[in-house]
Amino acid sequence: MKKQLTSQFRDAGHLAKWLFISIIVGLLVGSAVAWFLMGLEWAGNFRDNRMWILWLLPLGGLCIGLIYHYLGQNVVKGNNQLLDEIIQPKKIIPLRMAPLVALGTIATHLFGGSAGREGTGVQMGGAIADQFSQIFKLDKDERRILIIAGVAAGFSAVFGTPLAGAVFALEVYIIGRVQYQAILPAFLSAIIADQVCVQWKYPTVVTHTHYLHPEALALSPSTLFYTFLVAILFGWTAMLFSKANHFWSDLFSKKISYPPLRPFIGGIVLALAFWALGQTSVDFTKYVGLGVPVIEESFTQRMMPYDFALKLLFTSFTLGAGFKGGEVTPLFFIGATLGSALSFIIPLPLALLAAIGFVGVFSGATNTPIACTLMGIELFGAQIGIYLGLSCVVAYIFSGHSSIYSSQILHHVKHPSLKDDQDKTLNDSNK
Repeated sequence: MKKQLTSQFRDAGHLAKWLFISIIVGLLVGSAVAWFLMGLEWAGNFRDNRMWILWLLPLGGLCIGLIYHYLGQNVVKGNNQLLDEIIQPKKIIPLRMAPLVALGTIATHLFGGSAGREGTGVQMGGAIADQFSQIFKLDKDERRILIIAGVAAGFSAVFGTPLAGAVFALEVYIIGRVQYQAILPAFLSAIIADQVCVQWKYPTVVTHTHYLHPEALALSPSTLFYTFLVAILFGWTAMLFSKANHFWSDLFSKKISYPPLRPFIGGIVLALAFWALGQTSVDFTKYVGLGVPVIEESFTQRMMPYDFALKLLFTSFTLGAGFKGGEVTPLFFIGATLGSALSFIIPLPLALLAAIGFVGVFSGATNTPIACTLMGIELFGAQIGIYLGLSCVVAYIFSGHSSIYSSQILHHVKHPSLKDDQDKTLNDSNK
């Protein structure tokens, strides 16, 4: 009895400690992400009203490249740096990662780059949280938990999805294993950050996108078959996006030795590509920035088959050239527009196809099927939960050993023939 009471007192002390830390992380990360989202909204509005600014993409890229080359060499790996520190903690993540990635992402969107915002929120969260490792005298295992909590807070605040944010942080760095030792701080930080973020109302109100909720669809062999079929396509698309990202990044690194010139040259190519596309009947503005209006439109009308392909190309090129931003919102765009376009030939409701594509491509590109299923339920409702889950799991399997995060570790290989990749990083397994 005495031993049990002692254990419970220790557990209570442990919980109190992480509750305190999680509150601090949630407050700071939620506030930082709120200001980032307000800056991003300003940049998007400014750009949309002055599309001539796309011609300044090379200049914007050069500025981003110079800032990172001279001030951000120790944070240039971005999300992969966070994963490296979670897997094998070594050095405190420099706090400068947070402002640099926020400013770089806002600049990318201001000048018309095709990018997202999740990576920025995650990097801000991880960098801010890790500053408390020394203050609270945390050991390596505790520091790992702290970074996970920061990642959860950043993801949750960006999208307004605390359940998905928490599980994403627990699931993302080791494929096939969820880190339960960090479950309480991850959930607490995610919930607090989400609530803090939406309380900010100056200079603008922080709001998250609310998507259409597809109607419930009765299960049948045919609906499950078609969901399985399109999910395979979502997985292959996710794999294509991941490989395109790494292809462009490797190409720029090999061909241009001076890093600041990479986004400069990339900006020239992007500006000319947007101009050339503008000479056709295609509305090139759909592929600039986040593309949230197009994602919303995908749930109510059929998208053209080339929409997902052009967004995939422009985003992978933008990020590969060295511009800053996340990949997840573009993945939403790619998945939703692909699902919408598939309604031309697949006898499933348009909105359902857009929703399962939205989360399916995301799942395949990040290897986080549980988090993506939860995100789908948070955004689209539990009435289509089975379809969301099936899409995420199948896309995850068919995306192979690919990811937008090359530092992920393969704890669980996706096919017995690939067992030699066990416990390797994706970067090593693909060499």
